[in-house]
Order: sequence, then structure tokens, then C-alpha cells
Amino acid sequence: MAVEELQCIIKRCQILEESDFKEEDFGLFQLAGQRCIEDGHVDQLLEIVQDEKNKTIIKSMGWNLVGPVVRCLLRNGEEDKRGDCLLMFDLLLKLCNPKELLLGLLELIEEPSGKQISQIILLLLQPLQTVIQKLPSNKAYSVGLALSTLWSQLSLLPVPYSEEYTQIDDYGLCQCCKALIEFTRPFVEEVVDNKENKENEKLKDELLKFCFKSLKCPLLTAQFLEQSEDGGNDPFRGFACEIIGFLSQIGHPVPKIILNHGRKKRTWDYLELEEEEDRQLADAMASLTYLVFVQGIGIDQLPVVLSPSYLLQLNMEHIELFLQRTEQSIFSKGLELLEKSLLRLEDNSLLYQYLEIKSFLSVPQGLVKVMTLCPIETLRKKGLAMLQLYIDKLDSQGKYTLFRCLLNTSNHSGVEGFIIQNIKNQIDASFKKTCNKWFAGPQLISLLDLVLFLPEGAETDLLQNSDRIMASLNLLRYLVIKDNENDNQTGLWTELGKIENNFLKPLHVGLNMSKAHYEAEIKNSQQNSQASTCKGVCSVTVGGEEIPTMPPEMQLKVLHSALFTFDLIESVLARVEELIEIKTKSTSEENVGIM
Repeated sequence: MAVEELQCIIKRCQILEESDFKEEDFGLFQLAGQRCIEDGHVDQLLEIVQDEKNKTIIKSMGWNLVGPVVRCLLRNGEEDKRGDCLLMFDLLLKLCNPKELLLGLLELIEEPSGKQISQIILLLLQPLQTVIQKLPSNKAYSVGLALSTLWSQLSLLPVPYSEEYTQIDDYGLCQCCKALIEFTRPFVEEVVDNKENKENEKLKDELLKFCFKSLKCPLLTAQFLEQSEDGGNDPFRGFACEIIGFLSQIGHPVPKIILNHGRKKRTWDYLELEEEEDRQLADAMASLTYLVFVQGIGIDQLPVVLSPSYLLQLNMEHIELFLQRTEQSIFSKGLELLEKSLLRLEDNSLLYQYLEIKSFLSVPQGLVKVMTLCPIETLRKKGLAMLQLYIDKLDSQGKYTLFRCLLNTSNHSGVEGFIIQNIKNQIDASFKKTCNKWFAGPQLISLLDLVLFLPEGAETDLLQNSDRIMASLNLLRYLVIKDNENDNQTGLWTELGKIENNFLKPLHVGLNMSKAHYEAEIKNSQQNSQASTCKGVCSVTVGGEEIPTMPPEMQLKVLHSALFTFDLIESVLARVEELIEIKTKSTSEENVGIM
């Protein structure tokens, strides 16, 4: 029935001029053709399309059949019709208006979701390329429209997060990336071969936008195989190499992009990117920087005369962007890029003036967030190692400035304990080598004011702040042992009274209060556990907050652990006070002997 309907429409249109075709004819032709395919009459529809007498009709209306033919090709269980559908698809591509075909193909690419996205893209990329190359004009606009549509669909696909998932390529993203390169290559070559053509300038701009978008997605998120492994099996590395190669071919090599990015007038500002595109550009630049400096793609193009500190300055803006992201696959790249950038520097060579640049302070603060908030232990440790490496590269004043900043902003006892340990290391180096003014005398005392005190006096939560308190006591113990009262290189002995009032005495009071509180809670927990044996669980309140419900023996273990921490703090405190007394008494006896 559908075939007869289509033949009737064909016969009626055969006696008309192409200009006399009505909109109603187009609709009826599409509907009848679609029903032919659905009813299984693909072979008869192919004969109609192949008939030379219908050439004018097919040229004008045939593009309406592209959608039904493509959907038939994608359907499972239609293998017997696949050969005829492919022949018909090829004929339609040859006969139909390329402008109409372009819009039809792009509409088809926009339709699917999930795993069907890659299926239809892989099917239509080659036909789409053929159609665009047949267009008589506005090729740049058409290429830009096609690339934008393709990228928008590919950006919906999940990026594999491991080597195993990359090889499986369940959603077909890796295959699509490879096919997309082959789709784009002829247009890049066209720009290279006709550099003087104004139309090709527009085409170059569209290709530049596409390359930047590709750097953001999928390459910003993509995970790469180790360079020692077979790079030929890494689809994302191959895609990245091709994209960077395209950029170079269209007149934007790696040095030009990276070295011009920070300038007020950038070489691509004329593109007049929209606000969202400009945000994408920041991600793309970070991705490119990672590819160059960590993966080594195109790094041989950079001038060898660039200093390590200058390269670090170029990269810090991008490292900051990486660390601001919450996705593990992205912020881990910030850690890698920071490591590569810092390892080029000599220890103690990074001048303190660099900390006046916003990113040089925000990056270590970003590392603190990784160290304290990241759920993955290996990345937390990597963040800690990168912060230590960063500290090692700063000069003395830079270290001093960074320590003050992190003590004021970290709000984390473990991080503060880490910083205090670093302060101790710098003081020790100052004792062993030439005296360092930033870690001795008035400058050090100013820094110790941030270390040797309790934030809330005797009411400070000692358990929560135990890492900081232990580090502070160990630093104080070291200073008392190392610095004699008569020498007073650090200025400690001048400030001893203030330290006792702001730190040691409140700590005594706080320890007594905390121990009494926890001992009472242990007693209550033991009584409650006996009273609620049948329930198997009990609750305990510590510091005004209820410990999450847990078995009584577990709660007792937690409470005893807290008491052990207080005992440890108390023993170090007692040792510090003992050393102070010994040193003070010894100095007094020396002074009496001199008199």
C-alpha cells in the first residue's frame, strides 16, 4: 500500500516543474517513503530512487528520506535491509541538495542520547564531510555549525576514567574522537593550502574554536597512559597530538598560544567569544598547558631559554583552575602540573615577590583543600608532598610569608601542625648555617605569636587541636633546648612571660578540664553499658555533642584514646616546663658566678 501511494505521488510530480512542487507534496513524499521502509519494502523504494525518470523529484525531495533510511540502518534486526539502505543513502547524498542534506544530517546527529550518540556520529561523519565539501559557498559557516553540533553531542558522553574503561570504550567516545580527526583534517589542509583566501580565514577561526573546545572536552577530563607505556594505544593521547598539530597548522603553534595567553591583547581576542565560550577557553588553556608540560606533547616547540620561574608563573594560573575543580580526574592534573613546574626550580630560589601574584597564594590554599577534603588517600598524600615541595622552592622571606598565610587561613589542626614543623626546620637551618633574620629575633617572635597560643584560651577543644598543640609544644621544647637565655638568638627568652600566659597556663587549665570531663564520660559510659546490655548500644555526649551511636566497648575505646592524647600532651608540657626551669636556673647561677 505504501509503495503504491509513493508511486502515485511520483507520477503526479513527474509532470510538474521543480518550481511547482508544493509543500504538501514534500510531506506526502516523506510519509509514504517512511512507510515503505517500515513495511519492509526497502528494495522497491531503492528502485524508485534509482529510476532516472525520478531524478528531479529525488534531487528536490529525497533529503526527506535520509532520516528514515538512517534510522533503519541503526535499528537492530534489520541486517537484511542494510545493503539496500546503504545504496539508497549513497544515492541520496549524490542527488540531493547539499544544503538540505547538511541540515538534515545535523538534525539526525542531535536526536539520540546515551550510547546511540556515538553510533550515529560514526555512521554520519563521512557523509557529512562529503556534503560540506559539495557546498558552493559559506563553507566556513557550515564547518563551524557541523563541528559545534558534533562537539555538543560528544560532550554528553562520559569520559573513561581508567585504562580498562578506555579500552572497553563502552560509549564509543574514543572511536568518535579518532573519526572526528579524520572528518576535520581535509578542512585544516584546505586552510593550509589556501592561506590568502579570505573565506579560509573564517574557516580557520571555526577550526580554532573547535580545537579549543576539544581541549576542554574530552581532553580536560581524559586520563592518559604512562608515557613509558605504548602511547600508540592511547586514543586520547593520539587525539591530543592531532588537535595540537591542527593548531600549529592553522597558525597557532604551542609557543604562540601559551606565551600570549596572559597578555591583555591575545591573538584570538578578535573571535569575540561569548561569556560561556570565554570560560571554556580558560579550561582549554589549562588542558593545553597540562598536555605540553606534563604529557610533553609539543614541548619541543617552546624556546629553551625560558627560565623555570617564568614557566611556573605561566602555569600557576592554570594550576589554580585545576585545583578549584572537585572532579578527581581534573584536580589531580593540577597536582601533576605543579610538580613538573616546581621540579625545574632549585631549592630556595623562588623569590618572595612571586607571592604578590594571586595564584601563588591561592595554589597552596588549594593544596590544603586537597589534603583535608579529598576522599582518596593517595591524592591527599600527593597534595601534602606538593605543598612541601612548594615550600622548599621558596626563598626565606617567601617561606615566612606563606607560613603566616596558611596559619591564618587553613583552619585545620593537622595542616597547622605541618606548618609548625616546617617553621621548626627553618629555625634549625638558621642555627646550623648563617643566621636567617626571618627565623630569628623579632620576625620569628611575630610568627611564634601565631603558633604559641590557644585560639579560645582554656576552653579550646584540645582533642580537635591536638596536632597543632603537639607541634607547638615540640617547637617550644626545641627552642628552649637550642637557644640559651644569654644568647637569645630567637628572642624566645624575652617573650617567655607572654608565652606562659597565652599558651602554657591556659593549656594546663584546659587539660585539667578536658581530662575531668572525659573521665566522667567514661564512668557514665560504663554505667550506661551495664544498664543497656540488652540494647547493645548506648550514647555518650562529649563537648556538648553526642558521639554517634556505637557499641559500648567501642565508645569506651574512643574515650580512652582521647584520655591518652591528653596524657601525651601533658607529658610534653611537663617536659617543656622542666627544661625552662633548668635553663633559667642555670643562667641565673652563671650570672651570679660572673658577679
